[in-house]
Amino acid sequence: MKILITGGAGFIGSAVVRRAIAAGHAVTNLDALTYAACLDNVASVADSPNYAFEQADIRDRAALDRIFATHQPDAVMHLAAESHVDRSIDGPGTFIETNITGSFNMLEAARKYWAESGKPDDFRFHHVSTDEVYGSLPNDPEVRFTEDSPYDPRSPYSASKAASDHLLRAWGETYGLPVLLSNCSNNYGPFHFPEKLVPVVILNALAGKALPIYGDGSNIRDWLYVEDHAEALLCVLQKGAVGRSYNIGGDNERSNLDLVQTLCEILDEKQPRGDGASYKDQITYVTDRPGHDARYAIDPSRIRDELGWRPSVTVEQGLEKTVQWYLDNEAWWRALQTRDGVGERLGVKA
Repeated sequence: MKILITGGAGFIGSAVVRRAIAAGHAVTNLDALTYAACLDNVASVADSPNYAFEQADIRDRAALDRIFATHQPDAVMHLAAESHVDRSIDGPGTFIETNITGSFNMLEAARKYWAESGKPDDFRFHHVSTDEVYGSLPNDPEVRFTEDSPYDPRSPYSASKAASDHLLRAWGETYGLPVLLSNCSNNYGPFHFPEKLVPVVILNALAGKALPIYGDGSNIRDWLYVEDHAEALLCVLQKGAVGRSYNIGGDNERSNLDLVQTLCEILDEKQPRGDGASYKDQITYVTDRPGHDARYAIDPSRIRDELGWRPSVTVEQGLEKTVQWYLDNEAWWRALQTRDGVGERLGVKA
């Protein structure tokens, strides 16, 4: 296939680009190169004859029309988004503009291109979203998000993603655009911009800094290794039923405190502190995030039973791979240390 991937220089998007190229697809990577994007993320495939890059903003409709006309994709995988909850608390406007208006532009540009191409049955528009649109769950292992869970977003970020999900469904129902939707749990892995929990903990630990845990660390997330997610997304694109949504989870629930302690144990083994102490000694509890959801957990039965996908690693295996990657790729993360917001506590302006 010829796939147009938005946000392909970001964390999840670049994993999809790399995997799609490896699978023999032709990829056009559309990315605005905002603060969290990095072309080094796709350097391994940049010289492939099947790879093309377009620097453009999804808020720029004219640019989107040009890119569709030039590259004539068979499918769209829409991952471009503002994604950090803490940043959405400090500055919600950018999230509304990019995640809602930008997604509207993508849908309209795709609809125009699809119509002008004769509305081919095999065209697909896959919108990649988050489990945060469902809100917060009680601490009951029997209760998990399904594709039928009601939407109940609690942050500007999740509200903007919920809105874009609704737009996608509306364009499918109203205009017949062949759409697919996926909602994933928390990703982690290589090339993760150092503002989210896992890379912050790894890099703070190595730098001898405090390892910040919001509240008491009891908030629970379902953790999904990014390479597994990329495989799942391509599986949805190729095998998913038009108009259907798929929840993608790692079946790996852990509290934030448990996750950080696991990272510390891995680091203790792979790169011990010079003083012989454990990295756990650097754990510090900080004021909780406003509106911090208590628990996310995904029931992945649909994608497993209908499409045959399941995660390849446990969270412990994935975290070990992730820690090793950061130890082996210091040049990558060193270059990002001066970018906006890195090393700062965000999301306290409530």
